[in-house]
Amino acid sequence: MANRLVLAISGLALLAALTACSGGGALTKDDPTVRKLVAELPAPFNTGDPVAGRAKFEQCRTCHTVVKDGANMTGPNLYGVFGRAAAAKADYSYSGVLKSSGLTWDAATLDKWIADPRGLVNGTKMSFMGYKDETDRRDVIAYLKVATSGGPT
Repeated sequence: MANRLVLAISGLALLAALTACSGGGALTKDDPTVRKLVAELPAPFNTGDPVAGRAKFEQCRTCHTVVKDGANMTGPNLYGVFGRAAAAKADYSYSGVLKSSGLTWDAATLDKWIADPRGLVNGTKMSFMGYKDETDRRDVIAYLKVATSGGPT
């Protein structure tokens, strides 16, 4: 009986730790933090569905993390990306063309980037082919706003 109790408590502690690492709970459209962060985006990006965006972003997770102090992978960690100059994250090695692009990451720029990275910055080392569907891009941008701003991931 004591062993079961220890296992149950250990399981709850692990669940709590995992929740804390993921940004603080389940991502739902009804979460007040999620609604607030998405509402900060300009139209039409403020109509994006961050839950659908998270599903679309799974493809991006092979190269990017989104949590605070997350690791750089093939691509940089994206936490805090909104408002940041392109290629400005100090601990990642960007391509020269992205460094000299003069871009600042906002919803409109991310929309162009997610649609066609190489069309926006010819010679970038990002190999993603892009999301052509506007709704998919709005959803991913809504998810990125939430996940990279301290909301649930």
